[in-house]
Amino acid sequence: MKMIKKERQQRLQDTINNNPFITDEELAEQFKVSVQTIRLDRLELSIPELRERIKNVAEKRFDDEVKSLPIDEVIGEIIDIDLDKSAISIFEVKKEHVFKRNSIARGHHLFAQANSLAVAVINDELALTAKANIHFTRSVKQGERVVAKAKVCDIHNEKDRTIVNVDSFVGNELVFKGEFEMFRNSK
Repeated sequence: MKMIKKERQQRLQDTINNNPFITDEELAEQFKVSVQTIRLDRLELSIPELRERIKNVAEKRFDDEVKSLPIDEVIGEIIDIDLDKSAISIFEVKKEHVFKRNSIARGHHLFAQANSLAVAVINDELALTAKANIHFTRSVKQGERVVAKAKVCDIHNEKDRTIVNVDSFVGNELVFKGEFEMFRNSK
């Protein structure tokens, strides 16, 4: 039995409030309607698209928390951060991020997402990348969503350096792996 529009829109509002990172495609599948219907419902309810919702959540939650760089300088949208422990960001691969001939993402975008997340997770006013060991495990295509997960492994080594490992995924598939040696101003 199909639910009426008003009921669907109320449930849509509740669903997005509970999970602002849910996509229109996932909502359409959940509510068994077209993506266009979800977009029209969002428009009527003044609910922004996914990218804008992610940006709003990140700015509200993390702008005062991130010390090492302004939140708008992070490549991708930070969705979770625990300074000197871990962080997660999402990067949507768009047309401007790929090679025209094959729609494969240029590697520097994936590196920039991982590197800026490694900087952001450092609980210090000054954090710089001293060294990086990176590995691309598969090509990323236009339209894919890259989720980068940073984990701080060694905070106080002998050279005022912190090791941050970043693994980036599309779905459950690892697409990028990096170990970043970060210089920090203080211990």
